[in-house]
Amino acid sequence: MNETVMARTQPRLESLGTASRTARGSPPWATYQDVLDAPPDKVAEVLGGRLYLQPRPAGSHTTAGIALSVHIGGPYDVLHDGLSGWWIRQEPELHFATSEDREDIVVPDMAGWRRTRMPVYPAGPFVTLAPDWVCEVLSPSTRKLDLTDKRDTYAREGIPHLWLVDPKVQSLEAFELQDGQWQLLVKLTDTVTVSAPPFVDTSFPLSALWRRKTS
Repeated sequence: MNETVMARTQPRLESLGTASRTARGSPPWATYQDVLDAPPDKVAEVLGGRLYLQPRPAGSHTTAGIALSVHIGGPYDVLHDGLSGWWIRQEPELHFATSEDREDIVVPDMAGWRRTRMPVYPAGPFVTLAPDWVCEVLSPSTRKLDLTDKRDTYAREGIPHLWLVDPKVQSLEAFELQDGQWQLLVKLTDTVTVSAPPFVDTSFPLSALWRRKTS
């Protein structure tokens, strides 16, 4: 695929546009085919018509993601049956239509759907129904995108809850969408216990996200 690489300010995060889409003065707009053509070692997303390629999560990012899968996915998905629980997924591919022939494609680190809204999880490679909760684990290569375009996209799609986990400063922020704007409900640090909306029926030590034992 003939690609024109445009440098970004954050390290290891690339924004690509296909040369054929810039022909005759038309603006670039990445498509799902660009996502399918992306290298297998990259996470591909489309926001505002641009293709973003990110390295696969590693290190502290992966540690936090696995811990969240256990402490949220366990009690709210795996241990629940029928319509009382959630679908909790790591790195689901979400497609949000922005016009008749264009869409944003995002891959949050984690997302959850109430089974009352989505009784059956789609069998295809992506989901078009906006989740009830998304979580982003911040890293140097994704922080800027996570805190700007992706967060704005989640608000536009009316996703009620957003968590931001920052392994660098070992914090968790829980937001709720109110009148189209993200409102910070709680910021957790140190050795506190996590019990934040929408998952208030269970709790776990924040230190579990960094595999750090409490005293």
